[in-house]
Amino acid sequence: MTPAELRIGDRSIGPNSSTYIIAEIGVNHDGSVDRGLELIDAAAEAGVDAVKFQWFEADRLVGDPSAVAAYQRQAQIHDQKAMLRGLEIDARGMERLVEAAHGAGLDAVVTVFSVELVSIARSLSWDAWKTASPDLVHRPLLAALVEDGRPMLVSTGAADLDEVRRADAWFPEAPIAFLHCVSAYPTPESEASLGAIRSIADATGRPVGYSDHTTLETTGGLAVAAGAHLLEKHLTWNRNAEGPDHAVSLDREGLTSFVNFTRRSYEAVGSGGKTVAAIEVDVRNVARQSVRAAHELRPGVVLAASDLAVKRPADGIEPWRLDEIIGRTLRTRLETDAPIREEDLA
Repeated sequence: MTPAELRIGDRSIGPNSSTYIIAEIGVNHDGSVDRGLELIDAAAEAGVDAVKFQWFEADRLVGDPSAVAAYQRQAQIHDQKAMLRGLEIDARGMERLVEAAHGAGLDAVVTVFSVELVSIARSLSWDAWKTASPDLVHRPLLAALVEDGRPMLVSTGAADLDEVRRADAWFPEAPIAFLHCVSAYPTPESEASLGAIRSIADATGRPVGYSDHTTLETTGGLAVAAGAHLLEKHLTWNRNAEGPDHAVSLDREGLTSFVNFTRRSYEAVGSGGKTVAAIEVDVRNVARQSVRAAHELRPGVVLAASDLAVKRPADGIEPWRLDEIIGRTLRTRLETDAPIREEDLA
């Protein structure tokens, strides 16, 4: 079965469309809707296509509060449930954020972390769903979101290719894109493994993007060169603020640079097809060589190798056909170095 075409809002996602860029606001609003609104404005100014938020309830999501990742401990977080509880935004707040995103001309995307939240999330006008990397194995959650019919972006951090294939096989006709991701915060450039983008695309036949956890402004462009059709990059109001994601995010200026470099990279990469570009035609015509008369030639001569030379420019028969010309009869008189064209031959 063929996967459904992936569209987010009025944008098609794939090889024939410009790179779709998502500003991941995530929890960098610090639990404040007003700060979330400010970050939407910053994202719009940076030139992205969409903003993304995270919807969770700490009590539903966390079983053992002491299970804290190393990067969270470095941020002095020792109770995951307490940390997440302070970052929650309720349904009314999420509704305001969706409306503000649309008002700014951006698509609105949300990561839903619990099956129980899907029904209320579906009541809002999100343009696409996102699932976090750890939930690549959470089939009930993926299925609940797929059932809605809206496009879904599936992150693949800390997963192997067989796990990606398995998730792909669960929903063969659903509009899904996979995002290559490295679940390290931050991800060193040397560990970005951007070649995995092509591996996932080859394995699934889906559009593939990159969820970027480096702190660099250039990895988006590199990901585009590696085949990414969409990108996700964290946005913060202050990289030095307290919280789990601020330090691995870009501020407004950094995101603007990220977007600009990505757009330039997309233009530089082009369609991927090897064709003669309009800007090459002049050099092609002047610098390529063609078959020419090695000396003055009269009509009726049967051409031998000694009668022929290969020189610039490319206004005669191409030199790969040299052997075809030997033994043919010349119909016209040619001066030395004159190009030999098909109409000159009997």
